[in-house]
Amino acid sequence: MFIETEGTPNPATLKFLPGQAILGDKTADFPDADAALVSPLAEALFGLQGVTRVFLGGDFVTVTKSEETSWQALKPQVLGMLMEHLVAGKPILRAGMVLEAEDVDPADQEIVDQIKDLLDTRIRPAVAGDGGDIIFRGYRDGVVSLRMQGACAGCPSSTATLKHGIENMLKHYIPQVTSVTQAA
Repeated sequence: MFIETEGTPNPATLKFLPGQAILGDKTADFPDADAALVSPLAEALFGLQGVTRVFLGGDFVTVTKSEETSWQALKPQVLGMLMEHLVAGKPILRAGMVLEAEDVDPADQEIVDQIKDLLDTRIRPAVAGDGGDIIFRGYRDGVVSLRMQGACAGCPSSTATLKHGIENMLKHYIPQVTSVTQAA
C-alpha cells in the first residue's frame, strides 16, 4: 500500500491519501481523543504523541499536530499507523455512530436543497482539496450555519473563507441567504 501526503493551508495539518475509500460520502471530525472513541482509526492516531485533531474524509485522513511536534518525527508514525490499520481491514468507525441533526424549518426545504447542492458541487470539493470539509448544520431566517472540519477547522483563513468566499457565493445564487455563520 502506498499512501500519498499533501500539505494543506494549515501548516499544522497534513492530508494523507491511502488510495482507497475511508468514509465514502460521509465525513467525521475528531477535535480531541475523547471524541475519537467512536472510531478505532482516529483513536489509534490519537495514541501517537503530538496528534491534536483527526478528520476522516471520503478518501483521505487529515491529521493536525501540536506546535511542539515536528512533521519529520510524526509523519512516519502516522503513515505506519494508517497502513497497519487499513491493510488489516480494521473498522474505520464503530457501529452505531450517529450524526448530528440539522436545524431546518420544513417550510424552507427548497432553499436548503439549493444550499446543499451548491455546497456539494462548488464548495466541498475545494475544501476537501485542502484536507477538510464543510458540513451544513442548519438554515433559519436567512442564516446558513456551517461547520468547518479537518484542516479547515484550525486554519487561520477559515473565517475569511466562510464569510467572504462561501457567504458571497451563497448570497449570489440564493437571494434568501443573508449571512453564513460558523456552527459550534
